[in-house]
Amino acid sequence: MGKRKQYGLAFFSILVFLFLAVPLFIIAATAFGEASTIRFPIKGFTLKWFAAIFASRSFMSSLRLSFALALYATALALLVGIPAAYALSKTQFRRNAFLRSFFLSPTFVPGIVVGYALFQFLVIKLRMPVFAGLLTGHFLVVLPYIIRVVGASLEQFDFSIEEVAWSLGCDKGQAFVKVVLPNIASGIVAAFMLAFINSFNNIPVSMFLTGPGVSTLPTTLMTYIEYSYDPSVSAISVLLMLTTIVLMFIVEKTLGIGTLAK
Repeated sequence: MGKRKQYGLAFFSILVFLFLAVPLFIIAATAFGEASTIRFPIKGFTLKWFAAIFASRSFMSSLRLSFALALYATALALLVGIPAAYALSKTQFRRNAFLRSFFLSPTFVPGIVVGYALFQFLVIKLRMPVFAGLLTGHFLVVLPYIIRVVGASLEQFDFSIEEVAWSLGCDKGQAFVKVVLPNIASGIVAAFMLAFINSFNNIPVSMFLTGPGVSTLPTTLMTYIEYSYDPSVSAISVLLMLTTIVLMFIVEKTLGIGTLAK
């Protein structure tokens, strides 16, 4: 019975892996087809759709905007989220659970609801500029991921080490920078990656907060697919997948993938 369960679990795992991997393979393959529409199996081989991406002003401008927006939003979220996670891990009182729920609340609400609420508040009421509104919205969306991941690292941190640093002459700020941050570096890297990817790929919030001439890459792709069906979208997907692979390779060589699970 034990072997049957293991075989059944392995078979089910293979099916799930194929269910996830096969569509990615098909999308990657269609990026190299010569046809003017997305087809599989492809006919011929060409790289013209990759060249079309870099020749498209709308794709490149939205790509630069998405990258800058995700980078700024994640950096701001780290500046706020790390101290917040540290404070939550150090405090033990009744409001602690309430504060955790408050900081994590954006992850419990559907993204389209969050996007509409931010649109009403930031755009309609405050009349905030487009990029500032996008930055604020993405910051609020990714902040819970920073607090959650960094907080999980702090739960495994031995705070007696910090107290030793205090006894040796470090003030609280120095102990935090020299002792706490190096010990949770892997958690910070994992939080950065998770927040950056969620910001870069976000659609609901970006859809409500974009304006004339300002569009993120996901919203640009959605608009493009409505009117065109050429393999340019597949080519962009391939580039994003390659970027993710390279990023994970760099993390593996510097920190090790295993550290992200700690």
